[in-house]
Amino acid sequence: MKLAMIGFGQAGGKIVDRFLDYDDRTNSGIVRAAIAVNTAKADLIGLTNIPQENRVLIGQARVKGHGVGADNELGAEVAEEDIDEVQNAIDAIPTHEVDAFLVVAGMGGGTGSGGAPVLAKHLKRIYTIPVYGLGVLPGTDEGGIYTLNAARSFQTFVREVDNLMVFDNDSWRQTGESVEGGYEQINEEIVRRFGVLFGAGEVQAGEEVAESVVDSSEIINTLSGGGVSTVGYASEEVELATGGGLLSRFTSGSGGDDGLDAANTTNRITSLVRKAALGRLTLPCEIEGAERALLVLSGPSEYLNRKGIERGRKWLEEETGSMEVRGGDYPRNVPEVSSAILLAGVTNVPRIKRLQQVAIEAQDNMEDIQAESDQNLESLVEDDEDELEPLF
Repeated sequence: MKLAMIGFGQAGGKIVDRFLDYDDRTNSGIVRAAIAVNTAKADLIGLTNIPQENRVLIGQARVKGHGVGADNELGAEVAEEDIDEVQNAIDAIPTHEVDAFLVVAGMGGGTGSGGAPVLAKHLKRIYTIPVYGLGVLPGTDEGGIYTLNAARSFQTFVREVDNLMVFDNDSWRQTGESVEGGYEQINEEIVRRFGVLFGAGEVQAGEEVAESVVDSSEIINTLSGGGVSTVGYASEEVELATGGGLLSRFTSGSGGDDGLDAANTTNRITSLVRKAALGRLTLPCEIEGAERALLVLSGPSEYLNRKGIERGRKWLEEETGSMEVRGGDYPRNVPEVSSAILLAGVTNVPRIKRLQQVAIEAQDNMEDIQAESDQNLESLVEDDEDELEPLF
């Protein structure tokens, strides 16, 4: 799948920057064009892979390149005012070669949280190709203002895109981890999962073609209908045998190491599918009730057992209760076999419900604090008002 990626804000820019690095390392060819948009000059300077001409600084008249300070209303206003500057960069994208736009943003800050939904709305008005969002939720320990920002941004973003894929930092931050180290790890996790998913079906000259090809139309059909999506992922290493051939953990227990045991690889693939669906999702949720799903098995072709993939797809149908479960394989010459599962149209998401509840409480608290602050200021100065005359 060929994507035009636009990273909005600090988190969005870093993730798109990392996608370019992933593309380079794996020769995936996913990112057809990459743009970073920000109100903070320093964040754009910190990027390493996005070309200089594709780094767009907006809001200079309002914030002088210093960012919007976690004010996502201001972020939205600035994006509205300077949308033509962003469009100038988008005009250079050969959209006839692109399957979809992907707008990437952290939803807890100011620039991306406010600006990404504005950009998505703008793109949908102009282009006929799908516009997807990839939104990153802040951790619950990041504070009330970021939770409130994320809840408001989520509510807006999900309505403006053709589908919103969500990654929840709360599920991935590890205790005792540095902030920088934590986000590095999270960004790599995001890129790996979505990289395998969007890379499926890409075949270069001389490479093997999948038995059951997953291409961009399968991904687009799975994401159609809007709503929220999450991605599951699991992998097992493929080890090199001493004789020079490939020997995987998939063969362990098969009773021999002179070939791959079909029954064993079938069971192992089914197990990998279950691990991906029932393990850590990018957005934790109950998979039952997911409207659509897409299963991609990736790795050396000799381990991509067709029967295993079909059995895994059947299991996914039963678990989700969905009749729309697509699946296929993606042969890659890498030392692992991986299962990526896209679950689209998920609705049983406790994390989103909690986020919205906490945000409502934070909003109420902020209103109470503001009212109390006004009252305290009034009582502080009113004692002198009778004796002192104001300047104007």
